[in-house]
Amino acid sequence: MATIPITKRGAEKLKAELQRLKTVDRPEVIQAIAEARAQGDLSENAEYESAKDRQGFIEGRIMEIEGKLSTAQIIDPAALDAQGRVVFGATVDLEDEDTGNQVTYQIVGEDEADLKHGLINISSPIARALIGKEEGDVAEVQAPGGVRRYEIVAVKYI
Repeated sequence: MATIPITKRGAEKLKAELQRLKTVDRPEVIQAIAEARAQGDLSENAEYESAKDRQGFIEGRIMEIEGKLSTAQIIDPAALDAQGRVVFGATVDLEDEDTGNQVTYQIVGEDEADLKHGLINISSPIARALIGKEEGDVAEVQAPGGVRRYEIVAVKYI
């Protein structure tokens, strides 16, 4: 079974979601099912069907998170010593060569990606173009509007 890279922060976030699902959401849905059962005829009981659907979602998500955590390779970016190279977990300052705009991205796992917060998926085109490069290098990214060129201004491990 292949390991899935995830940052330490991402693993903690998944563990917190798992804890909430098991200790808050699961008991709530069990209570909702019990209340719906008490109303009588289950064949026409919308609350019962809704609660059962929610229970199925919660149990599926619990299994999904447990599976991901069991195959996760937790990487702490602060402990990396990649000597200026872009690797998983690195935070990279980029400058678009065409516009001069500067952006900062951290390369993270699939579950952590959130472009609004500068977190990009390791399998995204821009992350794949950056991996292995160093400060001062230029990364070419195939974008829907054509090739974009980004200069790597700084690489940090935070």
